[in-house]
Amino acid sequence: MMKLLQFALPPLPYYIASGHEDHPPGMVHVDRCNIGLFDLLAVEEGELLVTEGDRSYEVGPGQALILRPDAHHYGTAPTRMRTRCYWLHFKHDGYWTATDERLPLYRDPRGEWIGRDVFAGEEPDNAHDAEWKMNAPLFSVQMPQYADLVEPARMFELLGQLTAMTSSGQVGGALWRQQILFQELLQQLSAGLDARSTSPSAACAAQAAAYLRQHYREDISARAMSESLNFHSVYIARCMQKEFGCSPKEYLLRYRIDQSKLLLLRTDYPVSRIAGDVGFNQAAYFASCFAKYEGLSPRSYRQRFSHA
Repeated sequence: MMKLLQFALPPLPYYIASGHEDHPPGMVHVDRCNIGLFDLLAVEEGELLVTEGDRSYEVGPGQALILRPDAHHYGTAPTRMRTRCYWLHFKHDGYWTATDERLPLYRDPRGEWIGRDVFAGEEPDNAHDAEWKMNAPLFSVQMPQYADLVEPARMFELLGQLTAMTSSGQVGGALWRQQILFQELLQQLSAGLDARSTSPSAACAAQAAAYLRQHYREDISARAMSESLNFHSVYIARCMQKEFGCSPKEYLLRYRIDQSKLLLLRTDYPVSRIAGDVGFNQAAYFASCFAKYEGLSPRSYRQRFSHA
């Protein structure tokens, strides 16, 4: 049975650090116990053979595993092939639990606390004060501890941006941006729970988004995408607006901007080359779009978030 990790919010889980590793065959995962941090592992290529407690995992390409902060984990055996993977440490200072089923966790309008098992059978100290004070509503988020990634390309893109910012220095703007990207990453993991019951609208939007990400360097027309996906362009646009809150054109633009940010942080390519590499025909238009979405020019972004 799939184990779920459930977090009571607020406070939010927050990002600590991440990295990317490329190992030859024979690597053994580190042996650690009660490290006090959640350890997310996501495999691009190869495998990670890891045991936590009494359960062993074989994490393959496009899969992720979250190791608990209160458990003993270690490498089950040496890897049998080259392995490329991301690791990410995060922390949650609120309440969390591991469960085999979905459990509601919120405060209803009558002031009754739902999901008290998370609080070890006790109400929070301010439960009665909440009757008359304006407090943030308590809710829960669940995500699989071990699962296939619903959108592996997007997940690895987010991990790449987080790691690039970590390696480029801990400046204030980067720290804030890291936390925003990390929350989107958690949303990606949580969305995996509903993947099997996806609506037709969500399925169409997901296929369109995947098509746009795959062909973002090219000149993409609504007709070409419609023919490739076998959906009418109007229906595709309607589905993407419903599921992503934007049109296919805007989704593509945002994705190109995200890809350009990786190149700005990881390379010393001139802005004009980066513009062409991510699908913009004109560097001036790229700079204008970048400033619109990021609030600063590509050059300023590079200066702020990478080593000077």
